[in-house]
Amino acid sequence: MENRVRVRFAPSPTGPLHLGGVRTALFNYLFTRKNNGTFILRIEDTDRRRFVPGAEEYIMESLEWCGMNVDEGIREGGGYGPYRQSERKDIYQKFIQDLLEKGKAYYAFDTPEELEEKRQEYASRGQTFMYNHTVRNGMINSLALTEEETRARIKKGDPYVVRFRVDPGEPVRVHDIIRGDLSFDPDTLDDKVLFKSDGLPTYHMANIVDDHLMEISHVIRGEEWLPSLPLHILLYRAFGWEPPVFAHLPLILKPDGKGKLSKRDGDRLGFPVFPLNWKTPEGEVYPGYREQGYFPEAFVNMLALLGWNPGTDQEIFSMDELIKQFSLERINKAGARFDPQKARWFNHQYLQMKTTREVAELFLPVLMEKGITADLSFVEKVVSQVRERVDFVKELWDETSFFFKAPEQYDEKVVKKRWKGDVPELMRELSEALAGTAPFDSPTLEENVKRWIEKRETGMGKVLNALRLLLVGASRGPHLFDIMEMIGKEETLKRIENGLKTLPE
Repeated sequence: MENRVRVRFAPSPTGPLHLGGVRTALFNYLFTRKNNGTFILRIEDTDRRRFVPGAEEYIMESLEWCGMNVDEGIREGGGYGPYRQSERKDIYQKFIQDLLEKGKAYYAFDTPEELEEKRQEYASRGQTFMYNHTVRNGMINSLALTEEETRARIKKGDPYVVRFRVDPGEPVRVHDIIRGDLSFDPDTLDDKVLFKSDGLPTYHMANIVDDHLMEISHVIRGEEWLPSLPLHILLYRAFGWEPPVFAHLPLILKPDGKGKLSKRDGDRLGFPVFPLNWKTPEGEVYPGYREQGYFPEAFVNMLALLGWNPGTDQEIFSMDELIKQFSLERINKAGARFDPQKARWFNHQYLQMKTTREVAELFLPVLMEKGITADLSFVEKVVSQVRERVDFVKELWDETSFFFKAPEQYDEKVVKKRWKGDVPELMRELSEALAGTAPFDSPTLEENVKRWIEKRETGMGKVLNALRLLLVGASRGPHLFDIMEMIGKEETLKRIENGLKTLPE
């Protein structure tokens, strides 16, 4: 095999893709692109009981949204297909046969009930039952039965599984790019099932055969697969194949750092753990980063720094920069704590990097949903006033609604604090002064109003806070005179009049 990089992202279609799964895909993708390799999407669907309709499409759409282009896969095709494990059923039979003939695997006829009985028996003695070299000769399998008995049982149609034979002896040693040299004691391993009674291989068997046949050079996967690593190495040896290079990624931890991040943490703390909205077959909807208003670039940037360290203080990376700087050697062993606030911070940075026009164009559909049609150049002006204050495009509405429509209600706390004594009378007089102001622009308005306040010998805060209440409905928003210029003289006077009518004297 020539020395080329071929990596695969191999999720199971048992539900939506979790944050951790997307990060695994991303690290595979970055490594591939850095090394001019091939990025393969393989769907591992041998566990048909856990198959969830729609999950396959969801996985592909998630990768697409993140900007990870697949080179070979069920949609793209390629010279190493099929890329869906359930369509590779016939391939595995030959390899199981090979292991059986070499004495590296054996038939086991123990029923689920018999195995459960054994587990209970061991549990009653405070022990854990392991189907391994210490017990297998006392079980119902082809190592304990004669060849004739084994053949007769198969011929009769007795259900069986095929188990891998793990013998005691030398430790299983392997080098992991992230974790260094690892050593496993074969005595701690059980004789795993490689082939199930339904005629489908288990994950372990299919995974090894597929990685070999697809010429996978590097296996980059989550650390939850570390306990399976010695079995996988032993399988490679049993077949006489060269194993790929392994790299086991650290876990993504809960925000408090205690344990692996789960869907429940997202529900509990109010942040998504999925890239896109996921609708369960029962109709329940779980939020996704896309629908929450995150930019894919911000989401990818945030994920890349969960466990990988560029070795500098740089935090903002385009996909191209990530590809250029990425290396497996700079991935940490320790788990990476997920910080939902930091995720928002990334989105804020990407929003600020866009031009005002781009942000305004993204804001237009939000306005249309509110039934507002506005001129793009006006929306640009509005956006330029408040863009630094928001993390998401959708938040612009709360910061700018008063530019597009008059207040329908007034903040009670502000009314209580600002709308008292001679304030209504002052607003009537101010309205008359404003009616004569020309040009009706921010500098002129500011100068005239301040002069008027001095002349009336009243407090600046008293007048301006009350005026803001009438124009905005609350004590928020950018520079007051900018607001007046933008909504115009007619609208300003109308809002003052409306407030005077609505608010109690």
